Amino acid sequence: MITARDAGAAVADRLYQIRAQVDNVVRRTPSVRYDRGELAPVLLLPGVYETWQFLRPVADRLNALGHPIHTVRELGYNRLSIVDSAELAQRYLDQKQLTGVAVVAHSKGGLIAKRMMVMDDRAGRIDRLITINTPFGGSPLAYWTLVRSLRAFSPRDKTVMTLSANLAANARITSIYSRLDPLIPGGSKLEGATNVCLSMVGHFRPLAAPALFAEVERAIASGR
Repeated sequence: MITARDAGAAVADRLYQIRAQVDNVVRRTPSVRYDRGELAPVLLLPGVYETWQFLRPVADRLNALGHPIHTVRELGYNRLSIVDSAELAQRYLDQKQLTGVAVVAHSKGGLIAKRMMVMDDRAGRIDRLITINTPFGGSPLAYWTLVRSLRAFSPRDKTVMTLSANLAANARITSIYSRLDPLIPGGSKLEGATNVCLSMVGHFRPLAAPALFAEVERAIASGR
């Protein structure tokens, strides 16, 4: 049962999304410092209708710790199919010849990254994946939308079902998710993965939460 407090948190989550969208329009692209660092390279993959800058709070934290940060700017607002997005992101890793990569992904980005791990990463460049509120089993809310880019999250979507059936890659995935996500009623718990539930409500607000930063850092450091 959703309480009044949870409903208020859901509203705050939507307001956070709107503010982030506006902020990302006016913020400049990252400086060259994002490419610097001696620790494992990190690839950022945002959610649908998001640029990589939605993950800027996580990126700033990881870069300050010594991780070079990589983004696929050609993804734009991430409206391509999961398959096409995965191929595009994999091409970036191959061109840069990155190895030991930790992918940090929000929502749809997690599906893109798992597709890369399962199908595209033939050179084994991805070491591990840390996802934030990813609909690994799809979202029933997708049944009610006419927008193609959102229907792709249907639990009956072929790509979603194929990725869900593949359990081999899950051991290298850490799935971090809110205790209540208004956009993913079924949650983001993933069989065979390291699952971390945050005591938060929302799909977007966790991206700027210190609790999330700590879990992402822990996942990268532990190699899980």
